[in-house]
Amino acid sequence: MEEFRVLVTGRGLVEAPRWHDGLLYFSDWTAGEVLAVDAAGHTEVVARVRSFPLCSAWLPDGRLLIVASADGRLLRREPDGSLVLHAELGGPGWNDIVVDGRGNAYVNSVGFDMMAGEPAAPGHVVLATADGTVRRVAEDLAFPNGMAVTPDNATLIVAESYGRRLTAFDLGGDGGLTGRRVFADLGEDAPDGICVDAEGAVWYATVPGRRCVRVADGGQVLQTIRLDRGGFACALGGPDRRTLFVTAAEWRPDLPELVPSGSGQVCAAPVAVPGAGWP
Repeated sequence: MEEFRVLVTGRGLVEAPRWHDGLLYFSDWTAGEVLAVDAAGHTEVVARVRSFPLCSAWLPDGRLLIVASADGRLLRREPDGSLVLHAELGGPGWNDIVVDGRGNAYVNSVGFDMMAGEPAAPGHVVLATADGTVRRVAEDLAFPNGMAVTPDNATLIVAESYGRRLTAFDLGGDGGLTGRRVFADLGEDAPDGICVDAEGAVWYATVPGRRCVRVADGGQVLQTIRLDRGGFACALGGPDRRTLFVTAAEWRPDLPELVPSGSGQVCAAPVAVPGAGWP
Protein backbone atom coordinates (compact mmCIF):
# COMPACT_ATOMS: atom_id res chain seq x y z
CA MET A 1 0.00 0.00 0.00
CA GLU A 2 2.99 2.27 -0.72
CA GLU A 3 0.94 4.81 -2.67
CA PHE A 4 -1.36 5.52 0.24
CA ARG A 5 -0.99 7.73 3.29
CA VAL A 6 -2.87 6.40 6.32
CA LEU A 7 -5.06 9.09 7.89
CA VAL A 8 -7.01 7.03 10.42
CA THR A 9 -6.30 3.64 11.94
CA GLY A 10 -7.63 1.43 14.70
CA ARG A 11 -11.26 1.49 13.56
CA GLY A 12 -13.80 -1.23 12.75
CA LEU A 13 -15.72 -1.77 9.50
CA VAL A 14 -15.23 1.64 7.89
CA GLU A 15 -17.38 2.73 4.96
CA ALA A 16 -19.04 5.58 3.05
CA PRO A 17 -16.26 8.19 2.65
CA ARG A 18 -17.69 11.59 1.69
CA TRP A 19 -15.76 14.81 1.05
CA HIS A 20 -17.61 17.90 2.28
CA ASP A 21 -16.57 21.44 3.13
CA GLY A 22 -12.88 20.70 3.66
CA LEU A 23 -13.28 17.48 5.66
CA LEU A 24 -13.62 13.78 4.91
CA TYR A 25 -16.61 12.11 6.55
CA PHE A 26 -16.88 8.35 6.95
CA SER A 27 -18.80 5.75 8.94
CA ASP A 28 -17.54 3.16 11.40
CA TRP A 29 -20.27 0.55 11.22
CA THR A 30 -18.80 -1.39 14.14
CA ALA A 31 -18.94 1.61 16.47
CA GLY A 32 -22.18 3.05 15.05
CA GLU A 33 -20.49 6.39 14.39
CA VAL A 34 -20.25 8.92 11.57
CA LEU A 35 -16.94 10.76 11.84
CA ALA A 36 -15.07 13.65 10.25
CA VAL A 37 -11.31 13.65 9.71
CA ASP A 38 -9.04 16.51 8.67
CA ALA A 39 -5.81 16.45 6.67
CA ALA A 40 -3.77 15.85 9.83
CA GLY A 41 -5.79 12.77 10.80
CA HIS A 42 -7.73 14.36 13.66
CA THR A 43 -11.17 12.78 13.97
CA GLU A 44 -14.45 13.95 15.47
CA VAL A 45 -17.68 12.01 15.92
CA VAL A 46 -20.54 13.96 14.31
CA ALA A 47 -23.36 11.44 14.82
CA ARG A 48 -24.03 8.17 16.61
CA VAL A 49 -26.55 5.77 15.09
CA ARG A 50 -26.59 2.11 16.08
CA SER A 51 -27.06 0.67 12.64
CA PHE A 52 -25.29 -1.86 10.45
CA PRO A 53 -24.96 -0.78 7.61
CA LEU A 54 -24.53 2.93 8.29
CA CYS A 55 -24.08 5.19 5.23
CA SER A 56 -24.56 8.91 4.71
CA ALA A 57 -24.69 11.68 2.09
CA TRP A 58 -24.91 15.46 2.04
CA LEU A 59 -27.88 17.50 0.89
CA PRO A 60 -27.14 20.61 -1.22
CA ASP A 61 -28.06 22.82 1.75
CA GLY A 62 -25.32 21.25 3.89
CA ARG A 63 -27.40 18.94 6.05
CA LEU A 64 -26.34 15.31 6.41
CA LEU A 65 -28.59 12.36 5.62
CA ILE A 66 -27.91 9.08 7.45
CA VAL A 67 -29.39 5.71 6.57
CA ALA A 68 -30.50 4.06 9.81
CA SER A 69 -30.74 0.65 8.20
CA ALA A 70 -31.76 -1.25 11.31
CA ASP A 71 -34.85 0.95 11.75
CA GLY A 72 -35.66 1.38 8.05
CA ARG A 73 -35.43 5.15 8.40
CA LEU A 74 -33.58 7.96 6.65
CA LEU A 75 -32.43 10.51 9.21
CA ARG A 76 -31.37 14.12 8.74
CA ARG A 77 -28.81 15.89 10.89
CA GLU A 78 -29.91 19.43 11.65
CA PRO A 79 -27.48 22.36 12.16
CA ASP A 80 -27.72 21.94 15.94
CA GLY A 81 -26.60 18.30 15.64
CA SER A 82 -30.00 16.75 16.32
CA LEU A 83 -31.23 13.85 14.19
CA VAL A 84 -34.75 14.03 12.77
CA LEU A 85 -36.76 11.82 10.44
CA HIS A 86 -36.29 12.65 6.77
CA ALA A 87 -38.16 9.66 5.29
CA GLU A 88 -39.54 6.27 6.26
CA LEU A 89 -37.88 3.54 4.19
CA GLY A 90 -39.36 0.42 5.79
CA GLY A 91 -38.15 -3.15 5.28
CA PRO A 92 -34.68 -4.66 5.81
CA GLY A 93 -31.42 -4.56 3.91
CA TRP A 94 -30.80 -0.82 3.39
CA ASN A 95 -27.26 -0.11 2.32
CA ASP A 96 -25.79 2.88 0.44
CA ILE A 97 -27.04 6.38 -0.37
CA VAL A 98 -26.19 9.15 -2.84
CA VAL A 99 -27.79 12.59 -3.15
CA ASP A 100 -27.78 14.31 -6.54
CA GLY A 101 -27.37 18.02 -7.19
CA ARG A 102 -31.14 18.59 -6.95
CA GLY A 103 -31.43 17.14 -3.44
CA ASN A 104 -32.93 13.81 -4.49
CA ALA A 105 -31.70 10.99 -2.24
CA TYR A 106 -31.24 7.53 -3.74
CA VAL A 107 -31.03 4.68 -1.23
CA ASN A 108 -30.53 1.06 -2.15
CA SER A 109 -31.54 -2.16 -0.44
CA VAL A 110 -29.80 -5.47 -1.01
CA GLY A 111 -33.24 -7.09 -0.72
CA PHE A 112 -32.60 -9.39 2.22
CA ASP A 113 -31.25 -9.35 5.78
CA MET A 114 -27.70 -10.58 5.27
CA MET A 115 -26.81 -10.28 8.96
CA ALA A 116 -29.74 -12.55 9.89
CA GLY A 117 -28.55 -15.19 7.42
CA GLU A 118 -31.44 -14.81 4.98
CA PRO A 119 -30.89 -16.19 1.46
CA ALA A 120 -29.93 -13.69 -1.23
CA ALA A 121 -32.75 -11.91 -3.04
CA PRO A 122 -32.91 -9.18 -5.70
CA GLY A 123 -32.24 -5.66 -4.48
CA HIS A 124 -33.69 -2.30 -5.47
CA VAL A 125 -33.23 1.47 -5.32
CA VAL A 126 -35.69 3.98 -3.89
CA LEU A 127 -35.90 7.73 -4.39
CA ALA A 128 -36.56 9.87 -1.31
CA THR A 129 -37.52 13.41 -2.28
CA ALA A 130 -37.18 16.52 -0.15
CA ASP A 131 -40.77 16.23 1.11
CA GLY A 132 -40.16 12.71 2.44
CA THR A 133 -41.94 10.85 -0.37
CA VAL A 134 -40.34 7.47 -1.13
CA ARG A 135 -40.83 5.40 -4.26
CA ARG A 136 -38.99 2.55 -5.96
CA VAL A 137 -37.11 3.56 -9.09
CA ALA A 138 -35.05 0.43 -9.90
CA GLU A 139 -35.51 -3.29 -9.35
CA ASP A 140 -33.73 -6.62 -9.75
CA LEU A 141 -30.21 -5.60 -8.70
CA ALA A 142 -27.66 -8.18 -7.58
CA PHE A 143 -26.61 -6.83 -4.16
CA PRO A 144 -26.55 -3.09 -4.94
CA ASN A 145 -23.68 -1.39 -3.16
CA GLY A 146 -21.95 1.91 -3.88
CA MET A 147 -23.70 4.55 -6.00
CA ALA A 148 -22.61 7.72 -7.76
CA VAL A 149 -24.22 10.49 -9.83
CA THR A 150 -22.48 12.25 -12.73
CA PRO A 151 -21.97 16.04 -12.46
CA ASP A 152 -24.66 16.80 -15.07
CA ASN A 153 -27.28 15.00 -12.95
CA ALA A 154 -27.91 12.78 -15.97
CA THR A 155 -26.65 9.35 -14.85
CA LEU A 156 -26.81 7.22 -11.72
CA ILE A 157 -24.29 4.39 -11.48
CA VAL A 158 -24.79 1.44 -9.13
CA ALA A 159 -22.19 -1.15 -8.15
CA GLU A 160 -23.75 -4.62 -8.20
CA SER A 161 -21.48 -6.69 -5.98
CA TYR A 162 -23.04 -10.07 -6.75
CA GLY A 163 -23.41 -9.14 -10.43
CA ARG A 164 -19.74 -8.09 -10.67
CA ARG A 165 -20.62 -5.07 -12.74
CA LEU A 166 -21.35 -1.37 -12.68
CA THR A 167 -24.84 -0.55 -13.93
CA ALA A 168 -25.88 2.88 -15.24
CA PHE A 169 -29.33 4.50 -15.38
CA ASP A 170 -30.55 7.70 -17.02
CA LEU A 171 -31.83 10.18 -14.45
CA GLY A 172 -35.18 11.73 -15.38
CA GLY A 173 -36.40 15.18 -14.48
CA ASP A 174 -38.77 13.63 -11.95
CA GLY A 175 -35.92 11.63 -10.39
CA GLY A 176 -36.94 8.37 -12.06
CA LEU A 177 -34.42 5.90 -13.49
CA THR A 178 -34.63 4.59 -17.05
CA GLY A 179 -32.32 3.33 -19.80
CA ARG A 180 -30.61 0.67 -17.73
CA ARG A 181 -27.29 -0.51 -19.21
CA VAL A 182 -24.00 -2.09 -18.18
CA PHE A 183 -21.40 0.61 -17.59
CA ALA A 184 -18.62 -1.91 -16.96
CA ASP A 185 -18.40 -5.69 -16.71
CA LEU A 186 -15.80 -6.29 -14.00
CA GLY A 187 -15.08 -9.95 -14.63
CA GLU A 188 -14.35 -11.57 -11.26
CA ASP A 189 -14.27 -8.33 -9.26
CA ALA A 190 -17.05 -7.61 -6.77
CA PRO A 191 -17.35 -3.80 -6.53
CA ASP A 192 -18.24 -2.05 -3.29
CA GLY A 193 -18.15 1.75 -2.89
CA ILE A 194 -17.62 3.92 -5.99
CA CYS A 195 -17.01 7.50 -7.15
CA VAL A 196 -16.89 9.33 -10.50
CA ASP A 197 -14.12 11.54 -11.91
CA ALA A 198 -14.08 14.46 -14.32
CA GLU A 199 -13.32 12.24 -17.32
CA GLY A 200 -16.40 10.09 -16.71
CA ALA A 201 -14.45 7.14 -15.33
CA VAL A 202 -15.43 5.33 -12.14
CA TRP A 203 -13.20 4.29 -9.26
CA TYR A 204 -14.44 1.22 -7.39
CA ALA A 205 -13.13 -0.40 -4.23
CA THR A 206 -13.20 -4.17 -3.91
CA VAL A 207 -12.93 -6.13 -0.68
CA PRO A 208 -11.76 -9.55 -1.96
CA GLY A 209 -9.53 -7.95 -4.59
CA ARG A 210 -7.79 -5.68 -2.05
CA ARG A 211 -7.51 -2.79 -4.47
CA CYS A 212 -9.13 0.25 -6.01
CA VAL A 213 -9.63 0.23 -9.76
CA ARG A 214 -10.41 3.04 -12.21
CA VAL A 215 -12.53 1.93 -15.18
CA ALA A 216 -13.88 3.73 -18.24
CA ASP A 217 -17.40 3.47 -19.59
CA GLY A 218 -17.26 0.14 -21.40
CA GLY A 219 -15.01 -1.55 -18.87
CA GLN A 220 -11.43 -0.64 -19.86
CA VAL A 221 -9.19 -0.69 -16.78
CA LEU A 222 -7.32 2.62 -16.58
CA GLN A 223 -5.52 2.35 -13.23
CA THR A 224 -5.17 0.02 -10.26
CA ILE A 225 -3.98 0.86 -6.75
CA ARG A 226 -3.22 -2.10 -4.50
CA LEU A 227 -4.24 -2.30 -0.84
CA ASP A 228 -2.99 -4.51 1.98
CA ARG A 229 -6.58 -5.21 3.13
CA GLY A 230 -10.10 -5.14 1.73
CA GLY A 231 -11.22 -1.93 0.03
CA PHE A 232 -14.76 -1.08 1.13
CA ALA A 233 -15.35 2.30 -0.48
CA CYS A 234 -13.63 5.27 -2.09
CA ALA A 235 -14.24 8.97 -2.70
CA LEU A 236 -12.40 11.76 -4.50
CA GLY A 237 -11.82 14.83 -2.36
CA GLY A 238 -9.25 17.27 -1.08
CA PRO A 239 -9.00 20.96 -2.06
CA ASP A 240 -8.81 20.10 -5.78
CA ARG A 241 -10.59 16.71 -5.54
CA ARG A 242 -7.39 14.98 -6.67
CA THR A 243 -7.10 12.81 -3.56
CA LEU A 244 -8.55 9.31 -3.55
CA PHE A 245 -9.75 8.46 -0.05
CA VAL A 246 -10.32 4.79 0.70
CA THR A 247 -11.88 3.03 3.67
CA ALA A 248 -10.27 -0.37 4.16
CA ALA A 249 -10.25 -3.21 6.69
CA GLU A 250 -9.40 -6.89 7.01
CA TRP A 251 -12.36 -8.93 5.76
CA ARG A 252 -13.24 -11.84 8.07
CA PRO A 253 -16.73 -13.17 7.25
CA ASP A 254 -16.20 -15.85 9.90
CA LEU A 255 -16.43 -13.15 12.59
CA PRO A 256 -19.81 -11.76 13.73
CA GLU A 257 -18.51 -8.22 13.19
CA LEU A 258 -17.01 -9.18 9.77
CA VAL A 259 -13.69 -7.42 10.40
CA PRO A 260 -11.16 -7.78 13.23
CA SER A 261 -11.37 -4.99 15.76
CA GLY A 262 -8.90 -2.22 14.98
CA SER A 263 -8.18 -3.25 11.38
CA GLY A 264 -10.22 -0.41 9.83
CA GLN A 265 -8.26 2.40 8.18
CA VAL A 266 -8.87 5.51 6.14
CA CYS A 267 -6.15 6.09 3.54
CA ALA A 268 -5.39 8.75 0.93
CA ALA A 269 -3.52 8.73 -2.37
CA PRO A 270 -2.99 11.44 -5.01
CA VAL A 271 -4.56 10.91 -8.45
CA ALA A 272 -4.27 12.82 -11.72
CA VAL A 273 -7.94 13.28 -12.63
CA PRO A 274 -10.14 15.18 -10.16
CA GLY A 275 -13.46 13.98 -8.84
CA ALA A 276 -16.81 15.13 -10.20
CA GLY A 277 -20.46 14.64 -9.36
CA TRP A 278 -21.65 12.96 -6.18
CA PRO A 279 -20.53 11.68 -3.71
